[in-house]
Amino acid sequence: MAGDAPRVGVLALQGAFREHRSLLEGLGAQVTEVRLPHHLSGLNGLVLPGGESTTMANLLSAYGLWDPIRAFHAAGNAMWGTCAGAILLAREVEGAPPQFGGRQDSLGLLDVTVQRNAFGRQVDSFSAPLSVQGLSTPFPGVFIRAPLFRRTGQDVQVLARHGEDAVMVRQGRALGTVFHPELTRDARVHELFLNLCPHPLPA
Repeated sequence: MAGDAPRVGVLALQGAFREHRSLLEGLGAQVTEVRLPHHLSGLNGLVLPGGESTTMANLLSAYGLWDPIRAFHAAGNAMWGTCAGAILLAREVEGAPPQFGGRQDSLGLLDVTVQRNAFGRQVDSFSAPLSVQGLSTPFPGVFIRAPLFRRTGQDVQVLARHGEDAVMVRQGRALGTVFHPELTRDARVHELFLNLCPHPLPA
């Protein structure tokens, strides 16, 4: 593959990482499944997939990934969190389970407050067309036990709303979606993410 192809990782501890990988590879990206800190080496972006956010947070601790991911982003690389991944990117998390004392660890890379399961339980899942900034036609938003961005900081740009609610945001090279683009055949949001990634050096 050409040396200028984007080199991105998908956190592969739990959740819908295979679906992300398939769409990214379809766009020509070189994709690495990230499970350990050294897997971040040489990448230009990282996707945190949907899944179960408390489980993913526990696995980030178990594999020593919190600080390496923060350093990866601080070095200028792109980040994208979908659903549970967006919870992990947030500065503040509301609605953590009581067994965790109402508190959940997060990376703090997006200046947002996110509420877990804001749209209800699994049975309340739904799809809706979304007007996404940068896309010429609506995107098929798939919401499954979706969180919600309750607060967005002054440097956070809202890229899509469902009704009055922010469901897709961007802050610099960090992107957050509370819906699941990886569960559709539409790769346009994945393409937006790749455009955030710094251009790799020639091989």
